[in-house]
Amino acid sequence: QVQLVESGGGLVQAGGSLRLSCAASGRNIFMNTMGWFRQAPGKEREFVARISGGSTYYADSAKGRFIISRDIAKNTVYLQLNSLKPEDTAVYSCAVASMFVRGTDRNEYDYWGQGTQVTVSS
Repeated sequence: QVQLVESGGGLVQAGGSLRLSCAASGRNIFMNTMGWFRQAPGKEREFVARISGGSTYYADSAKGRFIISRDIAKNTVYLQLNSLKPEDTAVYSCAVASMFVRGTDRNEYDYWGQGTQVTVSS
């Protein structure tokens, strides 16, 4: 079993930045694919970014603005959110897969955190 706890969400003005953290416990996850997804009110959960080993991949909406990274020693994955827009407002959740996967489909992941709210004001 893997437990994931996100933190770092909050209220920020458009153009601002936030850094989200996802701390994993229960098992070392550095060999697994980890991803960030988000869900806005009334919308489906959507892929944001994922990291597998040293490889990263981003949704088009995140490219050039968001950065996913991991600290193996801390068993933690981060999502740096820059140049935030009101349309980035959502609950952001991290997830881990049991193996290396492509990582853009939520069904590829086995464990999920509870999510952290990001609200961007205009």
